[in-house]
Amino acid sequence: MRNIINKLFVAAAVCLLPQIKATASSHREAPLISFDAQADNTDLYAFRSPCDTNKIVIIANYIPFEHPAGGPNYYTFGNNVRYEIHIKNKTSTTGDDIVYRFMFTTINEDTTTFFNIRLGKQNQKTTYTCQRSLDGGSTFSTITTSGTVPPANIGPRSINSAVGLNHTAGYDNLMMSAVTTASTGEKIFCGPTDDPFFVDLGGAFDVGGFRAAGRDGLAKFNCHSIAIEVSIAQLQENGLMTSAASSILDSRFIIGVWASASRPAITTLSTTGAEPTTSGSWVQISRVGMPLTNEVVIPIGAKDRWNSANPYTADLSYAKFFKNPELALYMDASAYGGAVPGLANLRIQTASLGSYDFRNTHKGLWPLKGSSAVAGTALDDGLYGTILLPDSMSPRAVDLLPIFYTGVPNVAPYQLATGKGGNPLAAGKPFVNNFLPTLCDMLRLNMAVPVTSRTDPKFSSLGLVQAAVLGLTDAAYNTTSALQFIPNMDGFPNGRRLEDDVTTIELQAVSGVVLAAIGLWYDDYSGSGSPVTANLLNVLTFNAGVTHNDTTFKGCFPYLQDPWPGFTGTGYTGPVLGINDLQHLPLATPLIVMNAYPNPMVNNVTFRYKLEAASEISIYITDIKGSVVKMITEGNRSKGEYTTQWDVSQLPAGNYIANLIANGQTQQAVKLVKTK
Repeated sequence: MRNIINKLFVAAAVCLLPQIKATASSHREAPLISFDAQADNTDLYAFRSPCDTNKIVIIANYIPFEHPAGGPNYYTFGNNVRYEIHIKNKTSTTGDDIVYRFMFTTINEDTTTFFNIRLGKQNQKTTYTCQRSLDGGSTFSTITTSGTVPPANIGPRSINSAVGLNHTAGYDNLMMSAVTTASTGEKIFCGPTDDPFFVDLGGAFDVGGFRAAGRDGLAKFNCHSIAIEVSIAQLQENGLMTSAASSILDSRFIIGVWASASRPAITTLSTTGAEPTTSGSWVQISRVGMPLTNEVVIPIGAKDRWNSANPYTADLSYAKFFKNPELALYMDASAYGGAVPGLANLRIQTASLGSYDFRNTHKGLWPLKGSSAVAGTALDDGLYGTILLPDSMSPRAVDLLPIFYTGVPNVAPYQLATGKGGNPLAAGKPFVNNFLPTLCDMLRLNMAVPVTSRTDPKFSSLGLVQAAVLGLTDAAYNTTSALQFIPNMDGFPNGRRLEDDVTTIELQAVSGVVLAAIGLWYDDYSGSGSPVTANLLNVLTFNAGVTHNDTTFKGCFPYLQDPWPGFTGTGYTGPVLGINDLQHLPLATPLIVMNAYPNPMVNNVTFRYKLEAASEISIYITDIKGSVVKMITEGNRSKGEYTTQWDVSQLPAGNYIANLIANGQTQQAVKLVKTK
């Protein structure tokens, strides 16, 4: 392992870099939608059901950061919001093929009380209708008219007792009783659930401060979910089941999925306290397809436009952000890589196979453009070369662009290095085909790929990345280049399972792991021996600090877990927010607070820091390029306040960064200015 101090040496210039808008999935991801939680798409999932493998489960989540005790007006779907799930299953059409539309109505049954539930009556009682379109949204038919949304999981008196709903069977029974079957056969659930997404928000938003033991910023928060379980035959363009598939990668079974929320163009407020009125056409204000697109790829100046855009007609204009992603700059030692220690193990190939540089604005595989080496491959201009090798300044068009915008075809070079004989452009072992060439952001899923059992010892939250690892290293799969089902071929980015660690997977992808999987190995590969080098191992063993959800998932539909309660007591049997869980809420006191004075500094500077717990303390001062100019070892310190002084009289004038390290983790960075 690398020495922890070496990792810390590069922790510089963090105050001078732009904030990395990363890894909250779509929780408050854009300026305007952060003011409209009811219409905020947070996540989208699409996977083949492990409980009924003839079905596909699609889950669209909305309303971020629902605190379980967020009363008296608890979170609920919006009355004037059109929630839609969009599905594409044809290459012959230019837009949606199937659309599910949900509209909700909320009423107060007892306006004489401030309680949400009392004596069997609900305030904010919500019902819904669901419509389905099979012609891309031109016409709709109603398939559910009386859907019910269970109330918030307020607590046992509100749910179980005679004072409240008197639902003595408990909240889980109440939730499951809200599952309905549409007139066309789909199972549907709409209601509050545990937020299934998991991520170290504190570390990620602190300019990529990922840590080995992160804190799940979404732990114990809820969201509102729309879940549909639908037969594969209803989603396949010709009504086929997978028994008719030619292989587990049959292109006829590929679908694309995205979700949206829209509001009427005009809202008029009342001066008398009456409900606002709405008018005008419906305007899309939120959308989600691939997770993290609007966070880690789209810059803040374009986020609101992205949310309102039609993906089929607008997304090509955003392709430049995938060809040279900002996040790649923080994995590049020649750019800002030295300033983001949390991503130190992720480095992009600069001289793969001695020649190919995939850093931003470098050439990537462009030198092969039009050559005989790419003839007949996906990089041939006769196939997709004009998209994948568009110019000499778009190195990641060859890997990140297809992952997000087209899906990956089962065509050379997009096959595992197994069986390629050292030529990354040759045909190898197939492991994915979810190619749906619409050039827009959506989840793409090949429904023909079998399900990996959640009890399979090879099941992994790393999805296709782990499938690639098994295909390259496991003797059960790496002795033949023939197509085999490899566990986790049904994982992200081939659809998205609830368990998939999309944050880690996407960071690994930005770091070039897909390039390595097809044979474009990392720079430290010598050309002989095992390509599983130290650099590749660093990428494969990297994780974003939180690798699983804070609770379990249900074994069958709707798979999502009961929402966390606002209060627990006698009779409650669901997940419990106990005293030990309070540390997971984003309210904890910081371990350390540090400041420096005087600042600007001339001859001396004094650091003052306060510890809330005993820690091993060091202070590293770096210049803006990441070079360490001073290391101050404080040693073991107990809880309390401390000061330490540093003589800066001989230090050249300029800007510096002081990084306070506690127990091997960067806790705070302070910008210093040295004057003459």
